[in-house]
Amino acid sequence: MPDEASRPNRRRVLRIVAAAAGLPLLIAGVRATASKPQQYSWHGEVLGALSELSVWHTDAQFARASILKARLEIERLENIFSLYRPDSEIVRLNAAGKLAKPSPELRTLIEESRWLSELSGGAFDISVQPLWRLYEAHFWSHTDTQPGIVARAHDLARALVDFRKLDCGSAAIAFARAGMGITLNSIAQGYITDAVANLLRNEGFESAVVDLGEFRTLGHHPDGRSWQMGIRDPKSTSGIAGRVELDDMALAVSGGYGTTFEPTGHFHHIFDPHTGGSANLLSQVAVVGPEAMVADGLATAIFVAGEALAPNLLAAYPKTRAILRRLDGSSATITAKRLITA
Repeated sequence: MPDEASRPNRRRVLRIVAAAAGLPLLIAGVRATASKPQQYSWHGEVLGALSELSVWHTDAQFARASILKARLEIERLENIFSLYRPDSEIVRLNAAGKLAKPSPELRTLIEESRWLSELSGGAFDISVQPLWRLYEAHFWSHTDTQPGIVARAHDLARALVDFRKLDCGSAAIAFARAGMGITLNSIAQGYITDAVANLLRNEGFESAVVDLGEFRTLGHHPDGRSWQMGIRDPKSTSGIAGRVELDDMALAVSGGYGTTFEPTGHFHHIFDPHTGGSANLLSQVAVVGPEAMVADGLATAIFVAGEALAPNLLAAYPKTRAILRRLDGSSATITAKRLITA
């Protein structure tokens, strides 16, 4: 499962595309008139991912004020979940092995992660951060080059990767073993996306697209059509493999191509907690569902666990579906009850 520790531009797995092919990103099909909503946007970075927030409204001052509220909420949550900020809660936890008085948000995400870990038989595991440190030191910074990196990763996974060795309570969060560490990148981007989408809905927005590493939409495009999302071709840096329509739904994608440690792509950022190696059963998993947090976690869990476990995982979360791209280039759409192979 993915980690964030360096390289802010580590992945850009999705792109919003307009209804007609070739149109620029997030073009508003609305003329600037007093009676029709106009588009207002913010561009930035959230948990290391390039991000964009776009809302449509007739009142410019209200729209800009709401975007500011969203940015303040993003800032607050990054101070909990970010591995880039030296004083965030998760960084302090990883450094000390214990964190007193953790925020409710951190406890919530850890408990949600634990449930998905149990459901996936350990394929989803937030305690893979030591593997990121190992691969980064070996492949990128070369501060600790291991002659047998595969064997070393396997030993490290057995010693330090285990979601059950994380004690999470209201008074403190603590690791059972020295050297453990967690990353919430495979679920926190979705969590923040949901938080901002819910904030905008409560503000009264009927049309919005929240792209904070994962996607969630509100309502329809102001011109009446569905939002269309293009899913990147895993074998191309700019190609689109397919599109999905979203109305009040979320989309998350996992693929090893997001961050690779070496040119072949065999070693990448989505780790198999059982082996310590990178997961390579599939080339891509896209999950559509009502919540970005759930879609985010499911995409990672299915990518690691493989196609066979996908129906059982999806069955636990109503109204979700997964679009899988296999290593041979074929694809399949999976729900809890059926499989469609393309």
